[in-house]
Amino acid sequence: MSRCRFVPPYLLARVAPRSLVVDEALRAARTVPVATRTPVLVAPAPAWTVHTAAGTTTLPGQVVRPAGSAESGDPAVDEAATGITGALALFEEVYGRASYDGAGAPVSLTVHYGQDYDNAFWDGTQLVFGDGDGRVFGRFTEPVDVLGHELTHAVTEHTAGLVYRDQPGALNESVSDVFAACLKQRLLGQTPSDADWLIGAGIFVPGIQARALRDMAAPGTAYDDPALGRDPQVGHLDDYVSTSDDNGGVHLNSGIPNRAFQLAAVAVGGSTWEGAGRIWYAALTSGAVGPESDFAAFAGATVAAAGSQADAVGSAWEAVGVTPGGAATAPPGGPVVVDPARRVVVRRTGGFAGLRASGELDLAGDDPRVPEVVALVDRVDLRALTSEPPHPDRYVYAFDLCGDRATVPEQGLTPDLRRLADLVLEPGRTDPRGPAWS
Repeated sequence: MSRCRFVPPYLLARVAPRSLVVDEALRAARTVPVATRTPVLVAPAPAWTVHTAAGTTTLPGQVVRPAGSAESGDPAVDEAATGITGALALFEEVYGRASYDGAGAPVSLTVHYGQDYDNAFWDGTQLVFGDGDGRVFGRFTEPVDVLGHELTHAVTEHTAGLVYRDQPGALNESVSDVFAACLKQRLLGQTPSDADWLIGAGIFVPGIQARALRDMAAPGTAYDDPALGRDPQVGHLDDYVSTSDDNGGVHLNSGIPNRAFQLAAVAVGGSTWEGAGRIWYAALTSGAVGPESDFAAFAGATVAAAGSQADAVGSAWEAVGVTPGGAATAPPGGPVVVDPARRVVVRRTGGFAGLRASGELDLAGDDPRVPEVVALVDRVDLRALTSEPPHPDRYVYAFDLCGDRATVPEQGLTPDLRRLADLVLEPGRTDPRGPAWS
């Protein structure tokens, strides 16, 4: 199972009963002789259902709007309904795929997740959207490409299964951006030349100096704002970022295959979803791409799927430093800085926006948080934590508790670790760059 979130860690660091009825009917049916049983008819589940968590983190929450029902009047609910309708239509009408699993699985969506939650993710069973903090981020349902991005994580999970780390993880992120762009452009009726190629445009509140979360045509230029920093995405293999953050920089390095797709879409022509989009989908589902595929292997699969457009697709990959089918080795990372051992350091990376947050507390100081943090550190045993695989677009936390270190995915946080993170990452006390980790 994979869990996929929309906001990258390096960015977040800167801102922050029908089943029972059916079951009883089936049980009752077992007491009737087989020859005289009346078949139990179960109404098919709707293609999608939007729930609300109502500010909690309980999933899936209360049903608000199933497929086929009228608008609810709740903007987040109705935006999610519009987005999932368009996304399912894209995959079925253009690529012949019935839902994310190819077998028509109903889609569960939850909005109003958490309090001031700056993220969206696929948790392996459903799509989840926060409302944003109202200071930097607005609703994550507002830009339709956010929903397209998260649903595509589910498609990738059921096809190539790209692992969520390093180059395969960056490809996982990029494939989600690719079909998010296809969805947005299809709904707007745009050509590759007309499109803005922005992912997450409109997700920021007014006053933030940002066009979007990512720019597929020009990685690294989507935002530059005091609250966010400058967009750190890269668009060429020469600039590949080797890091332990964000599952190996998946939201940073996805700019490389993103740029290749944008160049290919323009070169192939026609509509993005019918042109380059078909090629990318064919590659993703061809069997030539597997969990550990790197940039070069994926590029080779797209060229093989491109037919008469093979030269155009190959040139697009060459333009970002990737030789299709060749070696896609990345430059070595830079020097590592180790944090002082007598401090508590918490670092949060990942998430759809790729924002990074970090905080540090000197336990010998007079900060009012120290007594509670000391009590938490005394209770926590990082060595007893069960290791879990990373999930797309979910946060990842790195803890350094006076020299004891562990990296924990969001879904693996204990109550004590969650409280510890909340205290150390307290708003207004975060270092936007954060310490480096070994």
